[in-house]
Amino acid sequence: MNIDTRIKFRHLVCFLEVARQGSLARASDVLAISQPALSKSLKELETLLATTLFVRSKSGAALTEAGVAFMRFAGPSVQALREGVSSLRSGEHETVTARLGVLSTAESLLVPEVVHRLHERHPALIVSVMTGPSAYLLSQLRVGELDLVVGRMTDSPQIQGLTFEHLYNESMTLVVRNDHPLLAAPLKPESLEQFPLVLPLAGTTIRKFADSLFVQCGIRMPRQRLETLSLTLSRRYVQCSAVQCSAAMRCGSRHWMRCRWS
Repeated sequence: MNIDTRIKFRHLVCFLEVARQGSLARASDVLAISQPALSKSLKELETLLATTLFVRSKSGAALTEAGVAFMRFAGPSVQALREGVSSLRSGEHETVTARLGVLSTAESLLVPEVVHRLHERHPALIVSVMTGPSAYLLSQLRVGELDLVVGRMTDSPQIQGLTFEHLYNESMTLVVRNDHPLLAAPLKPESLEQFPLVLPLAGTTIRKFADSLFVQCGIRMPRQRLETLSLTLSRRYVQCSAVQCSAAMRCGSRHWMRCRWS
């Protein structure tokens, strides 16, 4: 089927911005156009595609199933066109930017070496790294704001239509500072309930793994918990308190000790 030539670039830009913002009002502010003009462009696009792309309500605009399917192609298409125009305008030797989305556990382990190797091979390369929860990074990848995401495999519907390449496996490890009370005697699972715990944010893939591990081992969650994706905060908190940390990460600091039980 031939593409309808009446579909314009502005139609796609308006569609992607509303999908990104979840609101016509916010999208119109970002695009610096009036809300009626934005609404008209969306209506034209829906008419040309013969489908409804958004469900509008007082709280904003949510993508329909058709809208989600169309976004998989509209986002990369717009980004490819922008890159093509940019390559013609900028010249052969102009700086290129690669936009990466990275989970917090990967930013200190994998990414520094990757960026170092990229800069060795490409003298005019800017690597822009965005960190955040997996769901947010995947949403930015879908709408063309990121070129690549380094994250975990998940069963979330957001991964549908994306291409993956396996990089490495991670292990779940419980760590404490080197003079922690848990190290004074053979470790028992029930002992973990007596101390505060650092965990990833609820709803994240790594948190689901941690919750599953505790259930399998018959361990109740301590009432005192710090939930964060910040490695710096987790590390400093563990170092200065009788807290334990459950995280998928390699622990090389001399201030931390691994705890294991049979």
